[in-house]
Amino acid sequence: MVQIAPSILSANFSDLRSEIDLVTRAGAHALHIDVMDGHFVPNITIGPPVVASIKQVTRLPLDVHLMINDPDKFIPAFIKAGADRLSVHIENGIHIHRTISSIKSAGVKAGVAVNPGTPPGTLYEILPILDFILVMSVNPGFGGQKFIESSIDKIRRLNQVITTRKLKTIISVDGGVDVENTPMLVQAGARLLVAGNAIFGAPDPFQAVKKLIEASKTTKFLKNE
Repeated sequence: MVQIAPSILSANFSDLRSEIDLVTRAGAHALHIDVMDGHFVPNITIGPPVVASIKQVTRLPLDVHLMINDPDKFIPAFIKAGADRLSVHIENGIHIHRTISSIKSAGVKAGVAVNPGTPPGTLYEILPILDFILVMSVNPGFGGQKFIESSIDKIRRLNQVITTRKLKTIISVDGGVDVENTPMLVQAGARLLVAGNAIFGAPDPFQAVKKLIEASKTTKFLKNE
């Protein structure tokens, strides 16, 4: 089953609880939380206290994406705050194998995010220990950007390697996801779709979640078997 994870970066933060309740009732499978530090990416968002507050008002898993320098320093705080899944970037992971291992040892699902300009081959050595890969289909740092079409081929290549090696690693995609490109992303091998502006920027976010779920069912998924 393909899962939909609304990205709260595009939500109305003055009424965040209502926004979360809305997408939950619509059938969302997780909440995606973008953490930015103004250094690794040109924006600043939220920290562990907000994640902890969100944890108190939702039953959905929290998919926390760390777009920060020195992620090892802050991982324990986000785990304590309630992250169910944590992803760090391959581009700033000096000792990425150790970082992923430390996340998993805490009982949290661990993933690696990869920017549009980074080739998928950088992930091949650590694929066996990854719970998921987060393919960035925009350059990270801001919501509402245009989807980068070459991301579909990157997902397809990663899926082929995962399938050939008989791994259980899940492919997630974040950036410019909408009802038009969802079938292609699913066909390429994505199993978790992160969508921000396509949901919270829509006139009816409830129906936007429903439409993404339906779009994800319109094509046969290439299973990792």
